[in-house]
Amino acid sequence: MALLTWQDKYSVGIKQIDDQHKQLIIMINELNDAMLAGKGKEVLMPVLNKLANYCVSHFAVEEKLFDTHAYPETADHKDKHHKMTAKVTALIGEVQSGKSTVSIEVMNFLKNWLDKHIMETDQKYSPYLKSKGVK
Repeated sequence: MALLTWQDKYSVGIKQIDDQHKQLIIMINELNDAMLAGKGKEVLMPVLNKLANYCVSHFAVEEKLFDTHAYPETADHKDKHHKMTAKVTALIGEVQSGKSTVSIEVMNFLKNWLDKHIMETDQKYSPYLKSKGVK
């Protein structure tokens, strides 16, 4: 059973970005399902690797839009992206070194990303980019 389902409140109104955010929900649900089945450890590294790839591709899309349309809060948003990428990299390092196998920490990070970054930070750029014709 899915922990999270896509809701309109998550939408920034830009199809490409919404589609990518839906992938984040899939990752959260994948990890949650594995944890419920007692297979969190088996799925943790693959989910973290997907998340690292997601960071690179998703943030590049957003940042290209910011640069193309001179989004005034670009520097602050890029800084948040950098911090999130560093957190994912740190989580991967902790799991690989055996310091952490706690998939609940990753789950909380992903949920926080959805709640804080998408619902607050990403919602800020939406009106600006849509006013520039981005759909």
